[in-house]
Amino acid sequence: MEQDRILVVEDEKSVATFVKLELEHEGYQVDVATDGENAITRFEENEDYSCILLDWMLPKLDGLEVCRRIRKKSSVPIIMLTAREQVGDKIAGLDRGADDYLTKPFEIEELLARIRAIMRRSIPSSEQESEDRLHIHDMTVMLKSRRATRAGYDIELTQREFDLLTFLIKHKNEALSREWLLSAVWGYDFAGETNVVDVYIRYLRNKIDRDFEPKLITTVRGIGYMLYY
Repeated sequence: MEQDRILVVEDEKSVATFVKLELEHEGYQVDVATDGENAITRFEENEDYSCILLDWMLPKLDGLEVCRRIRKKSSVPIIMLTAREQVGDKIAGLDRGADDYLTKPFEIEELLARIRAIMRRSIPSSEQESEDRLHIHDMTVMLKSRRATRAGYDIELTQREFDLLTFLIKHKNEALSREWLLSAVWGYDFAGETNVVDVYIRYLRNKIDRDFEPKLITTVRGIGYMLYY
């Protein structure tokens, strides 16, 4: 089976080396570009990349311009990795064509999870699980009717609880940070604190785990949460 190839665009050698080694350990083929012009050249030479990890602050061409040029030619998934963490920066990156945005410093486990998720979303829908129904163990989420059941029992959820559960189940068995959950479920412009995620996780646990076994929501120390079975 052919390995997925990832392009890492990063001018800090230590960061690029670390990410490259971790990705290769996970079985990916990895190319590295250290400036924006080299990134464009690499991409034009090999347009079958499964994902691009793109730093913002780069020599010669910055990440936003690299993203804009690649997006004109390809829909390859792009994750921006940058120390710029203001909401306006995130919006700028996403508006230029990035699919996801992860601020430095980051946990490698979260980066790997995001890569898996973004590459899974790029698979044609005919090859994926039907999006009308999502399953984990004895729980089913029905997207069109916005219903959830566990062991045959209906689970009454608010709109936000349903959105959070849907995101968790789409990323089942992946460690998700509070920041990622907040941006995905509440939106990048949400002005509240990340502890709102803890509150809603508690609500979900009371509804989908308290009276059932096994418990599906797991706390991942130092990262956030995971729906696991």
